[in-house]
Amino acid sequence: MKIQFAPLNIPLRRRLQTAAVLQWVFSFLALAQCCLAGYVLLCISNWWVLAALYAGWLYLDRDTPTSGGRRSEWLRNCSVWKHFRDYFPLNLIKTVDLDPDSNYIFGFHPHGVLVAGGFGNFCTEASGFSSLFPGLTPYLLMLPFWFRIPFFRDYIMCGGLVSSEKASLSYLVSAPRGGNVAVVAVGGAPESLDARPGALTLQVLHRKGFIKLALKHGAQLVPVFSFGENELFDQMTNPAGSPLRWLQDHLQRLMGVALPLFTGRGVFQYSFGLLPYRQPIHTVVGRPIPVVQTPSPTKDDIDCLHSLTFSSLSLQWVGLFQWSRPPLPLRMI
Repeated sequence: MKIQFAPLNIPLRRRLQTAAVLQWVFSFLALAQCCLAGYVLLCISNWWVLAALYAGWLYLDRDTPTSGGRRSEWLRNCSVWKHFRDYFPLNLIKTVDLDPDSNYIFGFHPHGVLVAGGFGNFCTEASGFSSLFPGLTPYLLMLPFWFRIPFFRDYIMCGGLVSSEKASLSYLVSAPRGGNVAVVAVGGAPESLDARPGALTLQVLHRKGFIKLALKHGAQLVPVFSFGENELFDQMTNPAGSPLRWLQDHLQRLMGVALPLFTGRGVFQYSFGLLPYRQPIHTVVGRPIPVVQTPSPTKDDIDCLHSLTFSSLSLQWVGLFQWSRPPLPLRMI
């Protein structure tokens, strides 16, 4: 394989963009392991008292990831995220105004490999979420597993990440004064195994938990589509039924996290690596689907709203072809 090296005269702004994305990829793929290793070393060192005190803090703070987290506006507005935004670039598009007196569930599609659009638009202010949707506070839901890792949990909560447990989503969308936005990657981690350029496969037909909670609490459902999300990485071929896909599915059920085998570009060359390709991401926030609060929704209530939600997604997809170059077929499973 011929390696395509990056030129030496790259402008400083592009180097800063690459550095910003590099630290994000590191945070996503390796920071949790480093935090866990650091805590273990603290436990067996002369500073074990600090580890014990932190363990006590973890116990006292155990409910925070399911109670809105602990966001830091300083971190969300840090200038590093503007470089992160400009790397792709990342663009958040509003189609209609949203009433800040209501609570919302943003159904985010597709998951992609590393959810770059979800993170950049809803865990930072780089794309101007607060300006586009004044009075609304976004929370991106993440697997509960990550909130059990010392130090790492505190870092991710600063960006507005919260646990994806049912209690966490209920807490957000039951706020009496409204103004909360729970961003749910509907396809979840398994959908990342189908994320590759030129493909749009959404795992949605059996995802009804968030529909039930929307009915129970009267939260409005908003389809959100991130065009370009699947164009950021190549992934090893893993069709359904193949040995690799069987192993990935088995590990996902065992550990709760998916393990896509992906590749992108490097820091000093463009032929291989773990950095995403520089492909534009257009994250479009669609028109809300009004939900009538039903404290005890029946199966028919859930199925009816589920069908309406994804019919709306299909219709909005047809109207948003302008953000897909070229237009790609949409497949729901």
